[in-house]
Amino acid sequence: MKDIYWPKEFGKVLGKAVVTLQKWDRKGIRRACRTTTNRRYYNHEQFLQVIGQKAFEQISIRYCRISGSGQKGDLASQKRAVEQFCIATGKTVAEKIEDMGRGLTYKREGCIRLLEMVERGEVSEIVLAHKDRLVRLGFEWFRKFCSDHGCRRITVMNAESLSPEAEMTKDLLSIIPCFSGRRYGLGKYKEKLHAMLVEKDPANNQKT
Repeated sequence: MKDIYWPKEFGKVLGKAVVTLQKWDRKGIRRACRTTTNRRYYNHEQFLQVIGQKAFEQISIRYCRISGSGQKGDLASQKRAVEQFCIATGKTVAEKIEDMGRGLTYKREGCIRLLEMVERGEVSEIVLAHKDRLVRLGFEWFRKFCSDHGCRRITVMNAESLSPEAEMTKDLLSIIPCFSGRRYGLGKYKEKLHAMLVEKDPANNQKT
């Protein structure tokens, strides 16, 4: 989500030339905002009005995740810790999302809902006990995604005790079969390639 749309960008949305926007601004048909140097620009609320959407009131969200139903005790500890953290730091959390699923899997109901809200520009802040509660890998990409859509802050308590080591081990072990299968598949392709080369040129009938 952008905060500022310059006349050329805003004109493309409306299908109008910059000179038309300037004329509308002077006549009061569609007023532009002004920078401190008196340069025209349009804000995100004006952009939403143009495309027929209502501006959302942004909210803070507390997100907690466990990998499976056997970790309900961990979820309770995580929720309690985050709530106490928010009270101590004076953060007002408008919505609480609790999720279940491995950190390497993005097809989690709560995660999808959270990212859809971020994409619509509804979220101002996300509060996490630990960054791997949102994702096990690629956290910086998700941070940038949130920032690009108006979520100003992802607050991480960084409580290692709320990020179970056993869970991380299981997530990492789940990657091994994937790479093992890929390696086996590549070996099969290597055999096929060698057979093709031998068929075209019997002199290649020596494996390296």
